[in-house]
Amino acid sequence: MSNPSRRQFVKQLGYAAAAVTVPTWFYIQRSPSMRPLMPSGLSSGDVISDRAMIWARADRPSRMWIDWSTTESFARFKTVQGPAALTEFDFTTKMDITDLPVGQEIFYRVRYQSLEDLKLWSEPVVGRLRTAPGTLRNIRFQWGGDTCGQGWGINPELGGMKIYSTMAQRNPDFFIHSGDTIYADGPIQAEVKLPNGKLWKNIVTEEKSKVAETLAEFRGNYRYNYLDENLRNFNAKVPILYQWDDHEVLNNWYPEEIHTDNRYTEKNVALLAARAKRAFLEYNPIRSNGDDPERIYRKIPYGPMLDVFMIDMRSYRAANGPNKQTKAGADTAFLGRQQIQWLKEGLLASKATWKIIASDMPLGLIVYDDYVNRSTFENGANGNGPALGRELETADLLRFMLHNEIKNVVWLTADVHYCAAHYYDPAKAQFKEFSPFYEFVAGPLNSGTFGPGEMDNTFGPQVLFQKAPPAGQSNLSPAAGMQFFGEVNIDAGSQEMKVALWDNAGVKLFEKTISTT
Repeated sequence: MSNPSRRQFVKQLGYAAAAVTVPTWFYIQRSPSMRPLMPSGLSSGDVISDRAMIWARADRPSRMWIDWSTTESFARFKTVQGPAALTEFDFTTKMDITDLPVGQEIFYRVRYQSLEDLKLWSEPVVGRLRTAPGTLRNIRFQWGGDTCGQGWGINPELGGMKIYSTMAQRNPDFFIHSGDTIYADGPIQAEVKLPNGKLWKNIVTEEKSKVAETLAEFRGNYRYNYLDENLRNFNAKVPILYQWDDHEVLNNWYPEEIHTDNRYTEKNVALLAARAKRAFLEYNPIRSNGDDPERIYRKIPYGPMLDVFMIDMRSYRAANGPNKQTKAGADTAFLGRQQIQWLKEGLLASKATWKIIASDMPLGLIVYDDYVNRSTFENGANGNGPALGRELETADLLRFMLHNEIKNVVWLTADVHYCAAHYYDPAKAQFKEFSPFYEFVAGPLNSGTFGPGEMDNTFGPQVLFQKAPPAGQSNLSPAAGMQFFGEVNIDAGSQEMKVALWDNAGVKLFEKTISTT
């Protein structure tokens, strides 16, 4: 989508139906060295029926202004004054735009007014979004995770992170980023030698040249990703629902951990996580919760057919360990009691046809914390057998859903760096008090490809499809082509859900149609 020219933009101000009066002396300074710039583009997120979060970043102290319109020409638009971009927030700003028309395509543009010289303005950057429908309408959305991991960063010779361009071409209503939005613990080198002898060449920045420990270094990881043109274009076209997993902080972290990674001078994970969460919330268009502004779990209602429950498997967990406890307690927490209660109440109250649980980790795939001894576990799955440890929390949730007849629940996740479709069957499970359900796994988006993982039979997962590297190969670079995203289409007529897995070349690998029950 092209931006309006400077002349068109100034002319359009005369037709504005403005919520805030634009000063008569407004103009765009011609000298690019003096006016504010927007080096990271813009994005939208947490879109519901009548509101959306808008995010952008300036390069100096300035004031955010947002114009929005229902037409791409901006023949008529409203203007909203946004917050100040200041050094305290690394010049990031975001604003909740309200009173948007329901079920409508919205065009928006962001510009910054210098706070050092009020006559200087940035060039506008344009984005678009679709608000959630108020009536039945076809819905298409995508999901995936794992961006710039295992040393595979932005490679200009290969066109950068091309999977974001492939996803954008499918024109989704929104995208769920399932975590590992950055790899704060994964430094980027200028060159990496591939098995075929060729060189993978990364863009490198100072903050991405070491593990992130300071707030500035965590922020620099997000700025690094925004150097990619494919990602910036995707962000401008597709609203994103963000959650986090471990690599936003440190591999396999938990809040009480004192880690032993000798690359770090700071060993206290709680302190690292606090800095990382601040950067995560600053750099993503997440709507804050008034009672707990740092809370990441939330519900996104998207019309009468869909509720999306964004959960957080990282912030409230107990320590990683053998995960074999026979009774639930503080040491078996995964989502934590408060979040579990929120999820139960939300699922019970939901009137939507479909309930998506956006999970940052899969349920039935084993993810080890210690891959050498394979004696401690990172997620809930802990090996075949009855529900133990963190699985007790999952069992309690599944039992609640069964007894309260909560139907049409689908789990979407990433984390394991390959794609898969799983069917959880109580007839083949050790724990049987649940209704059958599907879980779909997508990713990585621009990281190393691994897998497939081991399955845990506690909840009876059956592998319907998976695509992973050949035996004996791991950490394949994005050049190998094994980067994956998922897509969901819900038909307004039949209300059937089709879930598909795609690769970065735009090839559909698998599709499953699910009817309502």
